[in-house]
Amino acid sequence: MSSHLIQKFAPEWATTQDLVQFTQRLIQTPSLSTQEGPVAELLVAQLKALGFPNVRVNAMGSVIATLGNGNGPTLLYDAHMDTVEAATPEHWAYPPHGGVIEDGVLYGLGAIDMKSSLASMVYGARELLPYQDQLNGTLVLAFVVQEEPCEGLAIRYLVEEDGLRPDFVLLGEPTNLQISRGQRGRVMFKVSVEGKSSHGSQPALGQNAIYAAARLVFAIQLMADDLPKDPFLGPGTIAVTRIESQGPSLNAIPDLCKVYVDRRLTLGETVAAAEGQLESLIRRESIPATVQITTYREPSYTGLVRVAREAHPAWVLDRAHPLVAALYQTIHAVRGTGPEIVHWPFSTDGVYTMGEANIPTVGFGPGDPNLAHTSQEYVRLEDLKTAAHVYAGLAAALLLRE
Repeated sequence: MSSHLIQKFAPEWATTQDLVQFTQRLIQTPSLSTQEGPVAELLVAQLKALGFPNVRVNAMGSVIATLGNGNGPTLLYDAHMDTVEAATPEHWAYPPHGGVIEDGVLYGLGAIDMKSSLASMVYGARELLPYQDQLNGTLVLAFVVQEEPCEGLAIRYLVEEDGLRPDFVLLGEPTNLQISRGQRGRVMFKVSVEGKSSHGSQPALGQNAIYAAARLVFAIQLMADDLPKDPFLGPGTIAVTRIESQGPSLNAIPDLCKVYVDRRLTLGETVAAAEGQLESLIRRESIPATVQITTYREPSYTGLVRVAREAHPAWVLDRAHPLVAALYQTIHAVRGTGPEIVHWPFSTDGVYTMGEANIPTVGFGPGDPNLAHTSQEYVRLEDLKTAAHVYAGLAAALLLRE
């Protein structure tokens, strides 16, 4: 599609004002994971008010809107409704749910991760409403739940249980308006270190599980420097993120210590190999411990429970893939310059769409990814408009008959 045609989908000034106000309302509506109901209601009402013809909420609580005649490819835009809790609220310059605007910048929890891209997708797709009959295929807006604690869970439900099979996926996770084409994988391990309890006054009669766990933690720290590296995604990483001990009382030697390990997998590493690596370390250090991959099983706000192992593969879409090229050309047409091609430092729904289902997946969204999950979340209002324009332009490029 030509640059001239993409430009015609630029949101007008009045539309941009509506986009900003809607993003504010999203930020002002709390939506912790498993508590996304109020934001889902707000989304459904807004989509219907804007004239979207097909809007529904699935059994898991995700909001889905569709456009097009269904006779061509399906392009899915994915954004999650949930946020983490506000990090140290007293450190925020403005209230986390205030949605304060100052000097062309919107502040608040979710401004980056990822209510700004969610709103921009809504208003970008709105630009296509007058051309629905010319969309030779389907544009799906999927606003999903519970992505923060278990990426891939809700989008897997949409594909495998709702029966939606997209040909292309665009994730709205923050990229600073650049293109992301991959990420490292993620596995969460729970290592249970066993000991023997005794009275705290006679430690020699017991076996302190914390001391054994301390040896494990030190060995993990040494392991971190020797993990594989990939030229694009960078190195695999490993980090101890939580330690819990168990004993009869504070004056007793603990007989159990649980160590939680966050393992990021670079390209070429597998979940099984990472698990085996940790088990080998435990044997080498003669630590009485067992390794288990953690499981997520929290009910959605609708009450539906879907269980998932917290083990997700790395993935990368080829730089030469037509989806990357189409997004690059769209961004260039909108901004006048080409974007950088990057990868995310964190994990996304792409672990399922590309990592497991092998659906070509890219990422593009407003906001600095390095500020996600911090008290510094903000988005530039101009970036909201740019993102909406790109979302409209990419859908037009892939689906609209000229």
